[in-house]
Amino acid sequence: MTLRISRLDGVVTLTIPRGVSEREAMAFAAEKQDWVLGHLSKHAAPTLIGPGQTLNVGGQAFQLTESAGKRLLIQGDQIALPMPQEKGRVHLLAWLREQARAELTRASDHYAEKLGRSYARITLRDTRSRWGSCSSAGALMYSWRLILAPKAVLNYVAAHEVAHLQEMNHSPAFWKVVEQLYGPHKEARRWLRHDGPSLHRIRFDA
Repeated sequence: MTLRISRLDGVVTLTIPRGVSEREAMAFAAEKQDWVLGHLSKHAAPTLIGPGQTLNVGGQAFQLTESAGKRLLIQGDQIALPMPQEKGRVHLLAWLREQARAELTRASDHYAEKLGRSYARITLRDTRSRWGSCSSAGALMYSWRLILAPKAVLNYVAAHEVAHLQEMNHSPAFWKVVEQLYGPHKEARRWLRHDGPSLHRIRFDA
């Protein structure tokens, strides 16, 4: 039996082998209670987004406010959310996905043209284990949460996945293609390792 705590959102997962009863599993989890609580106390709490907060979108900081209307309103560096807050978050999430698709399409088109190759399609998901992927058929997949990262980081992920259109591996030849498309990428990779998990702690559901 194993217990794991996600560093993204603090979700605790208990895995049990076949033949182990629920009673035994719960007893095992109870024994590890102090260990779990100790780790969770160090874990940053999820942030339920709403008015009064700041949200970075495409590298720009926006102040979230309340809107008197029924639609999301973007003016300058402010995003006004319709009320109630649950409705506002739904509208905000839809807008963020639109922005993510536009920016990731722009970046993918740019790097694909630079590489002299084409991709099949772009899909957006809310993935936990990876920021992007490229299938052998040339289908690109990205986490929509990249729109919440610095623009240079979003561009790096796009360059990384487009590079797989030529090199379906992580060989020295692959990293050479990434370097040719994007340039120096250590800082963007460092940001994803150290700051990327914070993007998953931004919540849009109650």
